[in-house]
Amino acid sequence: MDSLQEYMKEYRIQLGKGAIQKAYKGLMEYIMALRTHFSKNFPDFAPGNIYHGYMDMTYFPLSPKSLKSRKLKIAVVFNYDQFRFEAWLAGYNKQIQQKYWLLFQESDWNKYHVPSAIKGVDSIVEYTLAENPDFVDLDRLTKQIEKGTSYFINEIEDFLSKH
Repeated sequence: MDSLQEYMKEYRIQLGKGAIQKAYKGLMEYIMALRTHFSKNFPDFAPGNIYHGYMDMTYFPLSPKSLKSRKLKIAVVFNYDQFRFEAWLAGYNKQIQQKYWLLFQESDWNKYHVPSAIKGVDSIVEYTLAENPDFVDLDRLTKQIEKGTSYFINEIEDFLSKH
């Protein structure tokens, strides 16, 4: 398939089956509930609005005070291509992103994935929260994401306090 018309024909066929709409609606409802969970349980993280994306990623930002003062944030991301939840360290703008990406690139710290280039990339550091997430037990998935996000934030804060 090369043309928009061919893609749209296939898109219409898939939508006609109904599963895509149900799955997408369920995923969006879960991400809204996850954001609400962080808002209620971690108000100091100041969860931001959900970015729905183009079926490439959906995320909401968290801004712990220690990172916000550096103009950094954590994005809790559903990565559609990898079909998993991730936590990303990100900057408030491209200049901040570049500054901290260089800091991580030039350090000997290699606990998590640091993209090889910053151009066209939204993350500075990436951490997998839930590989092949189990949507049967949403409470368990939420706890897994919460635990992993808290751990990632602590690791980032520890790194930044030393550099």
